[in-house]
Order: sequence, then structure tokens, then C-alpha cells
Amino acid sequence: PQAASARTDVRDCSTDPPYLPPTATNTTARLAALRDTMRAHGVHAYIVPSTDAHMSEYIAERDARLGWLTGFTGSAGTGVVTQDKAALWTDSRYWTQAERQLDCNWELQRTTWIESIGLWILEAVPVGGNISLDPFLFSIDTWNSYSQALHGSGRTLVPIETNLVDQVWGDERPSSPSSTIYSLPEAFTGSSWQEKVAGIRQQMEQHVRRPTAVLLSGLEETAWLFNLRGDDIPYNPVFYSYALLTNTNISLFVDERRLSAAAQESLRADCPGPLCVELQEYGQARAHLHRYAQGNVTIWLGTEYTTYGLYGVIPQEKLLEDSYSPVMMAKAVKNAKEQELLRAAHLRDAVAVIQYLLWLEKMVPQGQVDEFSGAQHIDMLRRAQEHSRGPSFQSISASG
Repeated sequence: PQAASARTDVRDCSTDPPYLPPTATNTTARLAALRDTMRAHGVHAYIVPSTDAHMSEYIAERDARLGWLTGFTGSAGTGVVTQDKAALWTDSRYWTQAERQLDCNWELQRTTWIESIGLWILEAVPVGGNISLDPFLFSIDTWNSYSQALHGSGRTLVPIETNLVDQVWGDERPSSPSSTIYSLPEAFTGSSWQEKVAGIRQQMEQHVRRPTAVLLSGLEETAWLFNLRGDDIPYNPVFYSYALLTNTNISLFVDERRLSAAAQESLRADCPGPLCVELQEYGQARAHLHRYAQGNVTIWLGTEYTTYGLYGVIPQEKLLEDSYSPVMMAKAVKNAKEQELLRAAHLRDAVAVIQYLLWLEKMVPQGQVDEFSGAQHIDMLRRAQEHSRGPSFQSISASG
């Protein structure tokens, strides 16, 4: 206990005034503004997740709503705000970090269970209250879990399509990415995008339910299917997009101005025809899906990463649900060429790791290296290898 009380790098909300370390964010004004917006919408509790509209594990700054609202920058967490309380749920990896970054407006809940969030909400919100969330930031499964947790409690779960945190964040919110979306060189693809599309269409035909379309919401799905890459999210070669693939046409919802000339050419090589990719605005995905779902159709999707906002526009009888779409499943199985490319990449990486271990053997006895400079050095060695596009996550380095 004595050691703990002497720690100055974490908050102490039991003192008056409370002690906050310099790493804590003052969230008083942000919370007040959010609560005003909640009142205007008749919302008693608002749930803020740590993901984006594609259920990405890593997100762009623009989607870091939880981080902006709370000051907590860990990769996983959920915040709930009522008129007089605010709480953050996160897992054990992040408890110390949360105590360093949160101010005393926030209670830290040391669990991630939706049941626990539900119980907290039932205690904080009276019967008849509205609990709201942005339906484009929750997967179908997560939405159903909240629905279940509140079922029969006299409180209502209300989707609000305007994101309330974005409203409050306003002009300070980072802008949409504008960097180029490019074609992956042929040398690095296992097959052309046309071949991949043909394979998915074959699966649609062979399926007992004969789906007429596949909806793609995961960013890695569109990147893989069309052999395109971007850098909208740090450490991930993806770009914001959705796609709807039918038997006869292909719609890609993306900011068209960002596609390189070669990428546009590749997508439009077979126009008009069933292998012609129609480019539509990213923001039009839901309206397009809604129109398509009016017809005599069956839409195949992956429930793990399709949002409730998109799912909700498709009538239940027109849905074919799997945890993962056929594109995600096809992507997971590497063909001979992809396997060869993977092995070659691992060999190049092994060279960098061996160089690093040699460097460490020389430098550590001299006391010339710490965890941070070590991580920087291995990043540099990897960058020096041919075809390197950077690490897949920030190098994690620890000693002792």
C-alpha cells in the first residue's frame, strides 16, 4: 500500500482536490458538451466504443472517439456517459494506463463484459430511460448483446445515426484521409481481382440458398479482393470502403478521387460488363444497400464485422448470415504463389532479426541500448530490406 500511495504517475481521486498526473486529460468541457447534445436528443445514456464502422482492430485518428472523449488511448475499451456519471470499461492490459490518462470524471471498470456494462446502465438510468448508440459503430453481435442485457428492463435501446461525439468534437476532429489508394503490383498478388471475383461468384452459385449478393464491410476484404492498398490506418495497408458484389455487377464504395490512375484503369478494364467495377461514394453504401434489398434478393454477409446500421436495412428473410463472408474465408486460404511470397517475406525479415541480435550482442554490454532505441534500430533494419512497407504494429520491446 505504501508503494502504491507514493506513485505519482497515476490519478488519486480520493484526495481533495484530487491528484492528477500530467498524463491525465481534462475532460470536463467535453463531457458537458456531450451531455448538452444528449439532452437535446432525449438520450439518458450514450455508449461510445473504441472501434470504427468496419470493426477494425486498429483505427485512424479520425475514429478515435473514445480516446478524444476520455483521454484514454488504449486499443480496446467502451465508455458510457449519463447526465451525472461517466465510466470506462477496459481489460487488464490497460488498467495502469487508464489510471494515468483518465481524470476523476471517469470511473474505471476493470472488465469488458457487456453484462457488466448493462448492469451499470440499469443502475444509472431510471426505468423509461433511453440508451443510445451509433448503429454504425457496433457489430450485429454486439448490438444483440446490449439488446439482451437491457431486455425487459423498461429501458429502450435507441440507435441514433448522427454520432453525438462527432457533433461535439466538431472542427477539431481529424479530417478524412486523402492519400492515394494504389494497385498492388502483380508480382505480389496470388491472382487477379477478376479471378477472385469469379471464385466468389462460383461459391454464391453453389450455395444451397443461392445468394444474389455478398456485402463486404471489412477493410481487409475489399483490399484483398481488388488487389488494392492504402494507408488510412497506421500499420494496416487498407482504405475506407465497402463493396457489394452481385452475380452481374460490382459496386465499390470509396472516395474515387483517391484512386491512382492505374487503380482506376484496373477496375474499369472490363467495362461495361459483369467484371466492371462501378465506383460510388463511400457515404452512399447504406442507401444503395437499402435500394438493392427491396428486390427479390438474398444478401450474404459476415456478422462479426458488419455493423448493425447496415444489417438493419436488410429484411430478415433476405439475409444469409455467416460469422465471416466468403471473401474473408477465401482470403484466409493462401494459394501456392501467396505461400511463396509469405516465405520470401519471412526470410527477408529473418535477416533483419539476425542483424538485430548481432547488434544487441555488441551494444548491450556497452550499456548503449535501451528498449526504445532497440525498437527503433530493428525498425530501421527492417526498412532496409527490399519491399518493406513498414511494421504491422509498433515494435514491442522489453528487457529484464
